[in-house]
Amino acid sequence: MDFKILKHTGRFLIIIGVQILILNQIHFSGFITPYLYPLFILLLPFNIKGYSLLLTAFFTGLVIDMFSDSLGMHASATLLMAFLRPAIISLITVKTEFEQDIEPRIDVMGIGWIFIYSLMLIFIHHLSLFTLEIFRFSGFGETLFRTSLSTAFSVLLIMLAHLIMGTPKKSKP
Repeated sequence: MDFKILKHTGRFLIIIGVQILILNQIHFSGFITPYLYPLFILLLPFNIKGYSLLLTAFFTGLVIDMFSDSLGMHASATLLMAFLRPAIISLITVKTEFEQDIEPRIDVMGIGWIFIYSLMLIFIHHLSLFTLEIFRFSGFGETLFRTSLSTAFSVLLIMLAHLIMGTPKKSKP
């Protein structure tokens, strides 16, 4: 079996497990909800095919929906985030950098690039998710406030996860 498939499967199980078992139980003041699971989509290689990215995002969101009783809201938000991912990458990156089979990690792209990349996509994800959750325009100010706070907390969590993953160890010759 291919090592990349095993690596991504293991990463999926760990991230989803942390989200379901720990983070789904945390709600700060009713406004801040930490979401780590979009990190799985953020870490997929740059050159992943569009249909594979969208199917993976849909499946990831659907798994979270099954454990959160959220009726497809996470699948929808994750799908939108994955759909806009190539546009965001091309907006903040030189084209030759993301045509390779590399993953967006701190050791490859730098901490500033990862921060901007994560911030933009997590904001899109959270705005979509919380808008679908409230589903009325009268609460848009509250939705934007909740989106901003949850985005800040989630991006902090994602940056911490990037630092914990660290740089890959190089083997000695």
